[in-house]
Amino acid sequence: MGAQLRVYKRRIRSVTATKKITKAMEMIAASRIVKAQRKVAASTPYATELTRAVTAVATGSNTNHPLTTEADNPTRAAVLLITSDRGLAGGYSSNAIKQADRLIERLRGEGKEVDTYIVGRKGVAYYGFRERKVTESWTGFTDSPSYADAKKVAAPLIEAVQQDTAEGGVDELHIVFTEFVSMMTQTPVDNRMLPLSLEKGTDETGKGEILPLFDFEPSAEDVLDALLPRYVESRVYNALLQAAASEHAARRRAMKSATDNAGELINSLSRLANAARQAEITQEISEIVGGASALADATAGSDK
Repeated sequence: MGAQLRVYKRRIRSVTATKKITKAMEMIAASRIVKAQRKVAASTPYATELTRAVTAVATGSNTNHPLTTEADNPTRAAVLLITSDRGLAGGYSSNAIKQADRLIERLRGEGKEVDTYIVGRKGVAYYGFRERKVTESWTGFTDSPSYADAKKVAAPLIEAVQQDTAEGGVDELHIVFTEFVSMMTQTPVDNRMLPLSLEKGTDETGKGEILPLFDFEPSAEDVLDALLPRYVESRVYNALLQAAASEHAARRRAMKSATDNAGELINSLSRLANAARQAEITQEISEIVGGASALADATAGSDK
């Protein structure tokens, strides 16, 4: 019984140490969510207005441009997948990867070749383990992305869009990330960034309002050329911020669950330890009583 009690006490100490770690990680993630939410709230109006400006320019001109004009027969597409650099966030990265797999399967079903771009070590490791081709990847900033990181990610995507498909370019640009809905809800989504759907842009930004007419100086094509990198960078930056907020929320929820489970395990082990200690005490009392009884019997026999 003594050995079993020592095992229980050792496990209780181990689980208690783990509980302290998970509780600390939960508190850190909770503090970072607030900062991430503020960044999302600050970047969303800029991305929305920029999308509205691009929509207005495209609506007021007849210029064929990669930003707004769909190819007659699209054959190549680029998919940007945003995952996390660190684990302990529940199914955050795996859900985003599954969403990307469904999108890639659909694009290939449409007869398009897919170039995959990945942000985050989890996505890179997933594709590397399965020996899947990755065009380009970035790591090290998923929990706190900056606009410089977004520009670094957007640069090869913009270059691929501007190139002809015969030279390795793409006709479409899609992005897969986890949208932050609330502290309890984070939803993996896939959006087509390019070509921009004018109807979708009007619904999101103008809510059906009639866009004003513009005269362009220089040409509308030059304006769209100038807006293209800003549009892609702003959308990528907003997606990175949404993903960061979702990652922190998912990690907080996972660590809270781990902390609660550790508390329940400690209570269960404590009950088992108490039962083992009581059994040990009962056994010792029984041995003492038995020894005293045997000694009394032996004394009575010698007296006779």
